[in-house]
Amino acid sequence: MAKVVIFGILDTAELAHFYLTHDSEHEVVAFTVNREYMNSTEFRGLPVVAFEDVETVFTPGEYHFFAPMTGRGMNKNRERVYLEAKAKGYPFISYISSKATHFGNEIGENCFILEDNTIQPFTTIGNNVVLWSGNHIGHHGRIDDHVFFTSHVVMSGHCHIGSYSFFGVNSTIRDYLNVAEGTLLGMASALYKDSEPWGVYIGNPPKKLPKPSYETY
Repeated sequence: MAKVVIFGILDTAELAHFYLTHDSEHEVVAFTVNREYMNSTEFRGLPVVAFEDVETVFTPGEYHFFAPMTGRGMNKNRERVYLEAKAKGYPFISYISSKATHFGNEIGENCFILEDNTIQPFTTIGNNVVLWSGNHIGHHGRIDDHVFFTSHVVMSGHCHIGSYSFFGVNSTIRDYLNVAEGTLLGMASALYKDSEPWGVYIGNPPKKLPKPSYETY
């Protein structure tokens, strides 16, 4: 059991608080956010402290950290907070719903895995990965760091998912694919071939769009 500080004071942080309170052994003790976004010193009945000073109030030796953020900026914003909190010395928890199905898979830190995900055997998941509800994660695969699956995504077996990738609702990834770093697969789209780094794909069959500006984030 860990005492946990959650980053954020918006919907995702509120959901993380709910899940950790009702479906984990951990105790949420506070929230933190960058000082410029603080509009209150309390959220969900717990203190809110500035991220710039959080380690002086909740010391890394005693408290753990959780940053369950959205995929904004192709996961680069979540990566930044994760790395900054790690630099402060915090250990991280991961949340895996009791209603998710998995088989002792290797799962990294600061992962947020919600209900009704199926993670088949022999697939590994890196650090700072979000699996929203209802995804199928096929066998003998690998998901690298800083990846976001929305809901009802099908990742077939033997796939390698590169860092910073983002998958829209009801998207599908064929088996044996290498999904390159920074791939964005749109809602209800399907990927049949290996993707290119920082490529955006929509439709079924998929159409690759021009290279997006977020590559330079």
